[in-house]
Amino acid sequence: MDTSKKFWDSASKNYDKTEERFAYIHNKSRENTKKHLHPSNIVLDYGCGTGTTTCEIANLVKKIHAIDISPKMIEIAKGKEDTHQIENVNFLATDIFDARLKKDSYDAILAFNVLHTIPDPQLVVKRIGELLKPNGIFISVTPCLRDKMSLLINIQIQFVRILCKIGVIPIPIRRLKSTELDTLIASGNFQPINTEKIYKGASSYYVVAKKKKVL
Repeated sequence: MDTSKKFWDSASKNYDKTEERFAYIHNKSRENTKKHLHPSNIVLDYGCGTGTTTCEIANLVKKIHAIDISPKMIEIAKGKEDTHQIENVNFLATDIFDARLKKDSYDAILAFNVLHTIPDPQLVVKRIGELLKPNGIFISVTPCLRDKMSLLINIQIQFVRILCKIGVIPIPIRRLKSTELDTLIASGNFQPINTEKIYKGASSYYVVAKKKKVL
């Protein structure tokens, strides 16, 4: 098992509790996202974690494929699926480069709190463009760790950076600005149609972008 998968498996048991600190940002992001979804949509939730967002939007769309590299996260997500008797979600422990995910298959792809923690964001954004149908939308929300944040959050981030440097946290955690995310998403041949900076102790950047037509 690779170190990233092992890390997220270990984090899974307390994941929902840690997410509660940023409940305002998460809730705002989900409410924004609901406005862009339609009953006929087939959605990919990339980096779905414990499935909270997936389960909340499931009744708004036709089908969701929800993926995460952590089998433990997926196990918890499936428990939520059973609790809420959701029947249109397929949870799968895998990454976005799985060959079972077909090109031009999705009306919308979500990437919530993912882009700052992966080895190659540009490659992932390119892959997202491949998986989306023509005119499909990419919806992301990403912490901007070089933008505005409270003193307490800043201290916590500095501590996390130390843990990353000494290998206790074996994943990259990038300190991004919203302008860098604009550049990243544009590099994948996307046109932003809605952006919003969401702040509650820390800044997160919410983006809805449409896949451009290939001429």
